[in-house]
Amino acid sequence: MKKAIFVAIGLTFVLAARVYAYDDGDFQVWNTDIEEYKINKDLKVALEEEFRWGGNVHEFYYQHYDVGLSYALSKCWSIGGGYRQVYELSKGKFKMENEPYLTATLLLSKGGFTFESRNRLEYRYFESKADSGRYRHKFTLKYPLKFAKIEIQPFVADEVFFGFGGANQFNQNRLSSGLGVNLTKNIKAEVYYMLVTAKSSGKWIDSNVLGTKLKIAF
Repeated sequence: MKKAIFVAIGLTFVLAARVYAYDDGDFQVWNTDIEEYKINKDLKVALEEEFRWGGNVHEFYYQHYDVGLSYALSKCWSIGGGYRQVYELSKGKFKMENEPYLTATLLLSKGGFTFESRNRLEYRYFESKADSGRYRHKFTLKYPLKFAKIEIQPFVADEVFFGFGGANQFNQNRLSSGLGVNLTKNIKAEVYYMLVTAKSSGKWIDSNVLGTKLKIAF
């Protein structure tokens, strides 16, 4: 068990080091803020906003705003849905994307580890191109640690993207590793490194992302 913990922590710092060593891909910074409200013991609503800087952090190119609901069917399964509005820079202008979505998530715990498998189905409609759909699957592995009164969660995750409706293909993968820290009972911060591999104009392009996330739960 101790070996597994040190492997997870080691992977976090090895991957983080690649942010600066990976010189044939773009270096980006992503920031996500989430406010979560518990309506009752099974139902939650979350508001999310995310901002991204690319071109070696010289250009602000992406933002999204998201509202979603999540309902716990059981201890292991939850379902949800929501709406995301995306603004992404294209040819010097921010183009809007409207994205309603549905989710189904499996959550398991064993040996102190937490396994999460999230399935997400999106319908994407745009201002200036044909509508399409997308399926995303994200697998996350976490292990909680405690130092004094601080709870830390090292994690590794992988998310795959499949487009359909004109783009029937596997077109993106996001491999990440990081640390989550419970600052207070209601506030959690996260820092991570993510290797994004995406298909663009028939070519696979890597981006190195340093990400931060702040979540406030009410």
